[in-house]
Amino acid sequence: MKNGVKFKYPITKKSEKSDDYFGVKIKDPYRWLEDSSSSETKNWVKLQNQLTENFISSIHYRSNIKKRLTELWNYKKVTIPIKMAGNVFELRNNGLEEQDSCYIKRKGESTYQLLIDAKKLSDDGTASIARLFPSDDGKYLAYSVSKCGSDWLEFFVIDLKTGQHLPDHISWIKFSPISWYRDGFFYSSFSNQQPDTPNQKTYSKVYYHKIGSSSNEDVLIYEDKDGSAIGSAVGVSSDDQFLFLFNFQGTHGYNVSYRKVSTKKEPFISIFTKKGYDFQILSNNNESITVHTNFKAPNYKLVKIYFDKLDPEFWEELVPEKEYCIYWAYSAGGKYIIQYLKHLESVLEVYDENGKFINTIPIPEKGSIKDMILSNWNDSDVFLKFESYIYSPTIYKYNIESEELTVHDNTKIDIKRDNYVSNRVFYTSNDGTQIPMFITHKKGISLDGNTPTLLYGYGGFKNPNLPSFDVSKQFFLEQGGIYAVANIRGGGEYGKDWHQAGMLEKKQNVFDDFIAAAEYLIEKNYTNADKLAVSGRSNGGLLVGAVLNQRPDLFKVALPMVGVMDMLRYHKFTIGRAWTVEYGSSEVEEQFKYLIKYSPLHNIEAKKYPATLVLTADHDDRVVPAHSYKYISTLQEYQIGEAPVIIRIDSNAGHGSGKSTNQLINEWTDIWSFAMYNLKMEFTT
Repeated sequence: MKNGVKFKYPITKKSEKSDDYFGVKIKDPYRWLEDSSSSETKNWVKLQNQLTENFISSIHYRSNIKKRLTELWNYKKVTIPIKMAGNVFELRNNGLEEQDSCYIKRKGESTYQLLIDAKKLSDDGTASIARLFPSDDGKYLAYSVSKCGSDWLEFFVIDLKTGQHLPDHISWIKFSPISWYRDGFFYSSFSNQQPDTPNQKTYSKVYYHKIGSSSNEDVLIYEDKDGSAIGSAVGVSSDDQFLFLFNFQGTHGYNVSYRKVSTKKEPFISIFTKKGYDFQILSNNNESITVHTNFKAPNYKLVKIYFDKLDPEFWEELVPEKEYCIYWAYSAGGKYIIQYLKHLESVLEVYDENGKFINTIPIPEKGSIKDMILSNWNDSDVFLKFESYIYSPTIYKYNIESEELTVHDNTKIDIKRDNYVSNRVFYTSNDGTQIPMFITHKKGISLDGNTPTLLYGYGGFKNPNLPSFDVSKQFFLEQGGIYAVANIRGGGEYGKDWHQAGMLEKKQNVFDDFIAAAEYLIEKNYTNADKLAVSGRSNGGLLVGAVLNQRPDLFKVALPMVGVMDMLRYHKFTIGRAWTVEYGSSEVEEQFKYLIKYSPLHNIEAKKYPATLVLTADHDDRVVPAHSYKYISTLQEYQIGEAPVIIRIDSNAGHGSGKSTNQLINEWTDIWSFAMYNLKMEFTT
């Protein structure tokens, strides 16, 4: 209700479109919204955004929320540095700049200089630096740029001696690293270098680009013509002796092969072809490679593999699997640094090249190392970023030889950290599984069951929800809310087994775990169903959509962001085909049977749904906005309650990364305005 009048939603036309899945007819009346470039869809977007703007602009404290968020956002943000050939690179935002710029501290110097000014990438601040790739010899920096948050990237190259851009420019790159070799680099691309279209047939290609040449002259060194791989990437060994080829089976799992490095198209020798396992090469010599893998080790281990004995039965175990999973491993200074996750808390251990334990790296308190250490095999200095839900990001430098940990850069932000507490609890899901959850709030709150609470979840793709600092959530904590993060199955919190317990036909476990988290918060008097909001992004948006269908009575507010909502057609768009290893495919009968049971779009019924703000963006080419368009159209059709179910469609933005500071502040202003209004919260100063 708004001013006592039921919402009048824009009329969304329906078609008779339907599909037959193994004898089951499934209607898809809003299929036309999949064409985001059509005038009809654009007009629909305009009307939906107008409705949302009209509602949110009527919330009297919206301007107060924006003012406070702007104040909170105005702090220096620095990425973890990359050190190469004595130069140190970092991305930095000095406060409210629209995008991060690149700075360099040159070898032998003590101060940073601006190298790439992000303000020059676009007029409206929607182009961003995605990744940095300094060359091993210190001569060049290659970097990638994303426009409007797109997954499609462009590569550029800077001569570090002069600081000037070279003419090198490569377009239509997606999910590709750069691996330097001599006076050029390897990168991967696709056979069809065009914007994504449904059902496009592409396959991976790997090229070598020589500095100073046109991309049209790049040398093709590998192509996956049979299309068996989702994508390909190559990496040059640290000694420039070998070229390693990774063919991705999906979002997890690799086929790995190698050959002597060259810039010619030559055959590769297979190393590892087992399906569904991770395989990260950490280091090598002329005889062997050291690998971080979960093959026959759900919690991961480090092994040595000899080139003349590639079969797994001959692998030599360096660091065996332990009780807690290895989140990542990295090589630096001739040693291996391993991060274990002990109930979501980071533990860093150092091992020598033979797998002998050396020491544990001290970290300031319970929390997480969010970013991977970036260095190289020969450098003893490594960098790591520590943070938690109430500990703002701090970058440390650790010297492997001296075992000294020093602060490299820390964040100064306008919050009083001592006013808050963050605790990990365990709750029981419906099948008896113990699930960890972090609950963060102001100290001394009364557990009377009436505190506004935001419950967040993800539960997929083996991605763990590690404790992290988020200025947008700090605002909610400051307003007296509780922020809870449920570490549900499907993530990587406890290794491969935890991941597999929430994927494919076991996806319902993810939803059950999240529902149990909400019930725990209510049972323990943190909140009640009228004070509880839920949110999730991407796969987490799918989570929110699914639980709303299954338990709409349990939540007052829902915030599904850039969600995968159509589980029958998701694989037909952009990179969605890579997710079939996680979800399954509607083109396989047994998988269709479980997908249709929880697909958010296909399980909406006439019932009272909570206040729902769906969020997407017009340039999202990972989870295409049609998911959210079709979902909200169906939800508006079937909503019989009085709570608003509306959509916010950002313009010139993508899946999330690359959004400008202004876009982020505006987005979270609207999110918190909608959530607080429907949770019956008042803004406090």
